[in-house]
Amino acid sequence: MSDTPDWKYHGVRVVKSTELDLNTAQTPGMNRAAAITHARAGAEKLWAGTVVIHPKAKTGAHHHGPVESVIYVVSGRARMRWGEKLEFTAEAGPGDFIFVPPYVPHQEINANDNSALSCVLVRSGQDPVVVNLDIPVVEQPEEVHWIDNIHPGPIA
Repeated sequence: MSDTPDWKYHGVRVVKSTELDLNTAQTPGMNRAAAITHARAGAEKLWAGTVVIHPKAKTGAHHHGPVESVIYVVSGRARMRWGEKLEFTAEAGPGDFIFVPPYVPHQEINANDNSALSCVLVRSGQDPVVVNLDIPVVEQPEEVHWIDNIHPGPIA
């Protein structure tokens, strides 16, 4: 008996696009497919999959509890709204990443009326936590441009 792990079957796992699991939580106007889960790949702390948002589709206001989410836009145009009244908005296109911290009320929107929005989604947990919110929503959200210590805004 060896203490060495069996890396052949407990190492890297490739999940082919034809092996995605469609048996996951769905939202009208969206199609989700799980790729990396505990059941499929042995992941302990992450969930990853794809989401396609149909033209003119959007989610309702919701959050994902203690889970962090990262969205990578593959194709199309994503519009995110967030805040207590979804009062903030930003858009992302192909190659852009979106980070959604825990408990942040938000809404995903396909910003293109004529083509699907295709994304890769990674979450910091296995549980499909979705807390739907019945909150008042502002009509004209404020557009936000990210500024941080690494990427400061324009010089005034």
